[in-house]
Amino acid sequence: MSRLLLTRRNFLATAGCSAAASPLLTSMAFAAAPWDNRLVVLILRGAMDGLDVVRPVGDPAFAAARPTLAAGDGLALDGFFTLHPALAPLHPLWEAGELGFAHAVSTPYRDRRSHFDGQDLLEAGTGFDAGEGAARDGWLNRMLQAVPGLEADTAYAIGQEDLLMLTGAAPAANWSPGTRLALSPQARRLIEMVYEEHPAYRAAVLEALTLSEDIAAAEAAGREVEDGEMDAMMQAPGGKGAHMQMAEFAVQRLRGDTRIAAFSLGGWDTHNTQARTLPRTLGQLADVISLMRAGLGPLWGKTGVIAMTEFGRTVRENGTGGTDHGTGGLMLMAGGAMKGGQVYGRWPGLAEADLYARRDLMPTEDVRAYAARAMEGFFGLSREALSGSVFPRLDYAGAPRIVL
Repeated sequence: MSRLLLTRRNFLATAGCSAAASPLLTSMAFAAAPWDNRLVVLILRGAMDGLDVVRPVGDPAFAAARPTLAAGDGLALDGFFTLHPALAPLHPLWEAGELGFAHAVSTPYRDRRSHFDGQDLLEAGTGFDAGEGAARDGWLNRMLQAVPGLEADTAYAIGQEDLLMLTGAAPAANWSPGTRLALSPQARRLIEMVYEEHPAYRAAVLEALTLSEDIAAAEAAGREVEDGEMDAMMQAPGGKGAHMQMAEFAVQRLRGDTRIAAFSLGGWDTHNTQARTLPRTLGQLADVISLMRAGLGPLWGKTGVIAMTEFGRTVRENGTGGTDHGTGGLMLMAGGAMKGGQVYGRWPGLAEADLYARRDLMPTEDVRAYAARAMEGFFGLSREALSGSVFPRLDYAGAPRIVL
């Protein structure tokens, strides 16, 4: 424990983090528009292991591929899939038809398995040929460009840079809380790249970044974090940190004129000790969605939340109790306006012959198709706009309708 705490403290000192306002560690953006429905887009940075979150226990190959991670009881979903216990606070939403998932989904990104490229492609919403891969605007911004009459202050970004997802020609403004924090989102992503081939060091660094967010919440409230409290923060998945600050701010804006909110949650790269680290990030995700449901009140019935990640993880667990970068993944959807209570998608199977490159969950649907259905259902965008400019050349006709 002392070694890890020293690593965190040294990292925070080296990075120059006074941590006065931790939302700057990640990007968050808002856009006001003339609709009554609300859409929240969460980017889960680090590649969430969808096979652990929504477990295909009905597939005979699952337990053999994951002798450690498949152990234990999940929460019943539909007889084939179970839900990770860390998402137990959201299980009532499943039973109420307000929580659903799409399994075996991905962007067009294949084989290189770089967080940097995978996240850029996810937020750009394009294909992966040379022309489309070079796009520097994002699919949410292109969606806003299709809406006439937006004011210059209808899109907001929290942090030192805009989310790529909301970057582009549509009007956008930046908002940052007062801070002395020196670590930018670019710097965090650079750290992730540097340590990408060294999972143990990378896990320690990313845990230090996560801890700094909790310290920031305390210091922003005008108090110093003692060593004992730091230990508690490290072990408390539900501890209030940047994720709750962003969710609270999102709720505040969505209760007013804002109709679209987007932000990211980190910490999903689970190369080792996944059974210990994944519950923390899942707890944060559950906290965010639960807070939104409670804070929005009657507006929850007009709200949809979609959570997307850059790619999935390997079917087989590795020798350190974790999983490595894969292909097919999972998308989460929640909200009173969503058609929940089901796991969407065509299940490809986990037998070795059914896997992508004989190692990953085979993608059977494009995750962008579900995002397109969400925008179609919430905002009435035409298929021409969605397949023409928002997601160029995307054919989403076969995707199910996910909005009530």
